[in-house]
Amino acid sequence: MSLSSPVAPSPAASSGDLIARYDANAPRYTSYPTAAQFTSAVGAEQWGGWLARAPLDQAVSLYLHIPFCKRLCWYCGCNTRAVNRESVIASYVDLLLAEADLVLKRIGRPVRVGSIHLGGGTPNMLAPADLERLFAGLAARFDLGHCFEIAAELDPEVLTPEWVEAAGRIGLSRASLGVQDLSPDVQAAVNRPERFETIRWAAEALRAQGLVSLNLDLMYGLPRQTVENVVTTLGLVTTLRPERIALFGYAHVPWMKPHQRLIKDADLPDAPARFLQSQAAARYLTSKGWTAIGLDHFALPHDGLAAAQRAGRLRRNFQGYTTDQAPVLIGLGVSSISRTPDGYVQNLSQERDWRAAVSAGGLPTARGVALSAHDAFVAAIIERLMCDFAVDVAEVAARLGCAADSVAGAWSLLARFVEDGLIEVDGRRLSVTPQGRPFVRAVCAAFDPTAVPAANRHARVV
Repeated sequence: MSLSSPVAPSPAASSGDLIARYDANAPRYTSYPTAAQFTSAVGAEQWGGWLARAPLDQAVSLYLHIPFCKRLCWYCGCNTRAVNRESVIASYVDLLLAEADLVLKRIGRPVRVGSIHLGGGTPNMLAPADLERLFAGLAARFDLGHCFEIAAELDPEVLTPEWVEAAGRIGLSRASLGVQDLSPDVQAAVNRPERFETIRWAAEALRAQGLVSLNLDLMYGLPRQTVENVVTTLGLVTTLRPERIALFGYAHVPWMKPHQRLIKDADLPDAPARFLQSQAAARYLTSKGWTAIGLDHFALPHDGLAAAQRAGRLRRNFQGYTTDQAPVLIGLGVSSISRTPDGYVQNLSQERDWRAAVSAGGLPTARGVALSAHDAFVAAIIERLMCDFAVDVAEVAARLGCAADSVAGAWSLLARFVEDGLIEVDGRRLSVTPQGRPFVRAVCAAFDPTAVPAANRHARVV
């Protein structure tokens, strides 16, 4: 089923009207099914079976979660804690390698790795010696001869010359520096003091050690933040010419992250103000030469992310938009998420529980979800919408051997989007208009039979 005849768009709605109609709570769709659908019905035994039959004809991706920070930023939605004891961090590295052994035992075959991503938390909380020890351990366990990218998320305030030198020795090729906003007033409201001079030093030092792609993480919708704050921050950081910029909307989810209660609700910009901040940032970046990538990323035209978008090969995973085409992702560490064609699993989210499980010789799997053929169909639709703002549902159905009519219910839900000029439908091909792009997550939710717009489940669309 589709919208068999074009639905005439209604007179142009204002952004305020559209926000009022479509700013519901919705998933970020970094996966489908989303992490909200993971349950304890999928555990270590099932994950072990998936590993044993994982397709290894292509190199896999590795994700290692480092759950430590020097300080706790109040906006943070990650699994992390403030710690400064080197012995705690060093023993965590030992257990990361022990978990790798447990995974490889279940796989039972050599594993080639194409990319490695260190996330957190703050991976540069690892001592330089522990960073090199971790990578020596990975090289002893996996075939890294085809590894084309080693990436890490870094806090510039914690970065040292010694760590940068160690990063050069392990072959770090891409780094994401957390910036968020450079206004002292905004920084005070989220407990993240940071100077532009520190960020500039970090960028220059990393590039001097061989970094080929620099990403800067920024946010809009933070407490006390204004359009002027956002544009002023961009004016500074774009002088560094980062290959990529990620501009995330702050997700205020204090029911999930209690430390966010330290942020005063009265300080948060409302939905129209958030919308203006995001649009002003996008206009600024595109006027300076960055290409808009999907919902919230920007890349210089020569960067691989922009090339992937032009070629229709842009992907989306738990790190956001990516060029990674690997069908298998192995996550190591607290709360890490892994994926094979069979489904997703997530590790235990409490560090003490994860340590106990690995020390006892068991896979530290907490929950997951098995992928059905229909799930794979919906996932492909949503990924193309998030990456390309367009999808040919009939083509996806034919490629995956699914019945296009199995998502027939979505079309009736999308009729109001057509009426408001947010999407265009031609048969079973759907395109999101420029006006509709800020609301693409709401469009995706029409195809998601599990989507529940509950205030305590997901962040707002805008």
